[in-house]
Amino acid sequence: MNNNIVVFGAQWGDEGKGRFVDYLAAQADAVVRFQGGNNAGHTVAVDGKYFKLRLIPSGILYKNVLNVLANGVVFDVKGFFEEVDNLKKDGIPCENLVVSDRAHVVLPYHFELDGLSESKRSSDDKIGTTKKGIGPTYMDKSERSGIRVCDFVNEEVFPALLKKNIDTKNELIQKVYGGQPFDYDAILKEYSALAKRLKPFVRDTVTLLNAYVKDGKKLLFEGAQGALLDIDFGTYPFVTSSHPSSIGVPMGTGLAPKTIDSVVGVVKAYTSRVGAGPFVTELFDDVGDFIREKGGEYGTVTGRPRRIGWLDLVVVKHSALISGMEQIALTRMDTLAGVKKLKVCVAYELDGKTIDHYPADLTVLEKCKPIYKEFDGWDDDISKVRNYKDLPDAAKKYIETIEEITGAKVSMIGVGPNRDEAILVRNPYEA
Repeated sequence: MNNNIVVFGAQWGDEGKGRFVDYLAAQADAVVRFQGGNNAGHTVAVDGKYFKLRLIPSGILYKNVLNVLANGVVFDVKGFFEEVDNLKKDGIPCENLVVSDRAHVVLPYHFELDGLSESKRSSDDKIGTTKKGIGPTYMDKSERSGIRVCDFVNEEVFPALLKKNIDTKNELIQKVYGGQPFDYDAILKEYSALAKRLKPFVRDTVTLLNAYVKDGKKLLFEGAQGALLDIDFGTYPFVTSSHPSSIGVPMGTGLAPKTIDSVVGVVKAYTSRVGAGPFVTELFDDVGDFIREKGGEYGTVTGRPRRIGWLDLVVVKHSALISGMEQIALTRMDTLAGVKKLKVCVAYELDGKTIDHYPADLTVLEKCKPIYKEFDGWDDDISKVRNYKDLPDAAKKYIETIEEITGAKVSMIGVGPNRDEAILVRNPYEA
């Protein structure tokens, strides 16, 4: 029995994590976001109704499941309440939601610095940031000048910390970037009101989550973005500012590493990517356009069209290596229906030699050429399939190759966006 499961993206994000977190949340006592912030777009579809979540965990639709924004998250309080208010309009009360007192708060100057920093970069050096203030907030956290939630809701502490930071940031904004300074009084007034509204949500989540573990309750950890955007193990510098896979859970929650019982990597049946950075299997042809349009491959947060490529199992193996991934939740299999010939990258060719690891050096990575295994496709509409044995043989062969190359077992298969449009091969809580 696996009580505590991590669900993370095994590629560059946008794999469809939200739908599987929502699917598994029915068996959980708590769903926990442990990193990232309002730059994450997780979509949950129930009975044809779509809920587009950014900061709030994907278990929010279950009233009896606690949803936790843990200490590793950078917390956009305005974005949080926009999301809460929208969910309440849809009949979701959001009473099962708590925020860590140790999470760091995203403030207006973080948004501004995010945009100014990106605009200062040359066209070749742009990161592709969502400009949600994530990087600058993590920078302040590491520099030890950040404002935590516990400071934010403390009426005696917050004004002085805000004044000190705004004085510093205004100097940077004006002298380095030539931007406009922020008005301390206006920000203090607006955010003090938000702090009062936030206070009932604030908890010591480290103590709370450790108590859940001690009591044998089931925790479901939800990663944002994807492993190839990891600050240490991704395609640096085209990465996010945190650790999106299982390695981020202990630091992002205050739970010991031994707490994790199983790791599920969400893998899209092809590869997509937003923003700059190397992409060995990227497609620039009609097949790529077909997959993009059929799969609706546009960013949940930004609306940007995603880059599309064949499934890259070198990438997935790299994610498995750093995360301890044992199980795979495979998404978008239904999108591939109608593609006559499918390809999967099983290794790279580098300077005439075959390699099966993911290089750190981007100049080396840019030289890599994909080595493909080719498959016959299928035309069958598999969106109504709920049993693995009923899949077309071609789809089964595709899945078996993924298992063979990665060493992980496919436990769940997405055949549509809705909660019930999935094939359960084995229950991750029991596997």
